[in-house]
Amino acid sequence: MGETAMLGLWLGIAASATFSGTAHVVDGDTLRVGTELVRLSGVDAPELSQRCGPKTAPVACGTLAAGWLRTRLDGRRVECREIDRGRYHRRVAVCHHAGADVAAALAEAGWATAYRRYSSAYVGAEGRARSARRGIWKTGFETPAEYRRERPEAAGAAPPPNPRCPIKGNVNAKGTRIYHLPGSRDYGAVRVDERRGERWFCSTTKAAGAGWRPAR
Repeated sequence: MGETAMLGLWLGIAASATFSGTAHVVDGDTLRVGTELVRLSGVDAPELSQRCGPKTAPVACGTLAAGWLRTRLDGRRVECREIDRGRYHRRVAVCHHAGADVAAALAEAGWATAYRRYSSAYVGAEGRARSARRGIWKTGFETPAEYRRERPEAAGAAPPPNPRCPIKGNVNAKGTRIYHLPGSRDYGAVRVDERRGERWFCSTTKAAGAGWRPAR
């Protein structure tokens, strides 16, 4: 292969590893950037269905982590560099917004742990959040990895097709239509099977208007 061809191949690989676009938050460590589903490299945030703190006064930390990220990133442009490919066809990447590392900010705020299994890049940020008792370090928590091990259904739950529409419309064995909100008890266990008439909703108003009732 000639030098020109080699240079073209290298440039093609480099271009495919970097991408940018408008971000929409799916959960505490997952974004949709354009048409790409992106898992933030090096951090692990609570699952959407996860609750933290004492059993007598649990906090919907998975929803709070996603909410923290959403208020700072949703609808804003990010620049990402792909590191790997993960589950559900997600690109694992380091992403920046306005020059700041998104994962670093998330860990520094206490809404994600450093994912030591794959990277030590954010151990320092995690340590500072822990010392200051920010985010999940304030309430105490089960690590996201432990939570997934104990609840395989949470680990196997694919994110919503549209991150703006995370409410799950489920039809139970009796044919009752029930919707589940992120952070609710059974959210992680529910699978949306559109072949059975199940669907995703963007708001509780739309779910109720379509004939679904809230989970009890």
